Amino acid sequence: MDYEIFDLGDVTLQSGVTLPSAFLAYKTFGRLNDKKDNVILYPTAFGDQHVQNEWLIGNGMALDPEKYFIIVPNLLGNGLSSSPSNTPPPFDRANFPKVTIYDNVQLQYRLVTEKFGIQKIALVVGWSMGGIQAFQWGASYPDMVERIAPFAGVAKTWPHTFVVMDGVSAPLMAVAHFDSSKLNHLTSADMRAVGRAYAGWGFSQAFYREGLYRELGFDTVTDFVSGFWENIFMTMDPHNVLAMLWTGQFADISANPMYNGDFEKALTCIKALAYIMPVTTDLFCTADDNGYEAKLIPNAVLNPIESIWGHLAGRGINSADNKFINDNLKRLLTLSING
Repeated sequence: MDYEIFDLGDVTLQSGVTLPSAFLAYKTFGRLNDKKDNVILYPTAFGDQHVQNEWLIGNGMALDPEKYFIIVPNLLGNGLSSSPSNTPPPFDRANFPKVTIYDNVQLQYRLVTEKFGIQKIALVVGWSMGGIQAFQWGASYPDMVERIAPFAGVAKTWPHTFVVMDGVSAPLMAVAHFDSSKLNHLTSADMRAVGRAYAGWGFSQAFYREGLYRELGFDTVTDFVSGFWENIFMTMDPHNVLAMLWTGQFADISANPMYNGDFEKALTCIKALAYIMPVTTDLFCTADDNGYEAKLIPNAVLNPIESIWGHLAGRGINSADNKFINDNLKRLLTLSING
């Protein structure tokens, strides 16, 4: 086991449901300095675990463990933190309670303050749903977070993104004949169709048109869809996927008692320096949505990733996109509100 567990005890979620014996799985890199001010928080995205974040961590990189103490908390529902697949009855499988992005950040706050005594975070960075968590950290703890850097992630799930996620969950719902009482019978084999549903959204039209799947080792689109997308999703537990999809569908940094649904207020209350990096060809976390959000954040800069790798330009699989993200993070980490 290359990660640690932080026991949370019985946790009352935003829904009002109490999840017993909840826990966060996390991995750290580097050392916390004496001032406890060299902290970078790097939450995981939908379907990912901490290992998928490690491409952005290393000596000489922006997230350099020689300089920073980097904490990678796993999203609830991802199979390592409390999830449908590792929670005993009565909250196992389809009975797992609804978890919000706000819940995740509240519990991560407990990890950094109770476990490590941290009161200042130099940077919260994340891809996709990790990016939403970065926005949420900035809105929930504006005096604690000095910088945020969401890439290919929005501050709330806009209607089109909601529809995309609904389409990804639909194959699993169809297996259960859209009867939630039958969802406990789902298996990993049912995830094959989910991979195919997502395949058209993860990369751009130009990615497919130019045959860039060949750079990933596949000769044809058919081989790519089965060998890449089906394989990725068939390694996931279907109940975990449904739980994370719900978290993503209802993500909104203002949907909490602090902002009571006032999205613009939540954005304007973010004090952190923000480098927001949408991908120009992202089909569902769009640059337009990020552009609207960035205009309302007082200290935000919009730095689009010019790439035809779509949403997965932020996944660490294309060297040019990786360099752009890393270079921007290096630059952001040299800046401060006071100049």
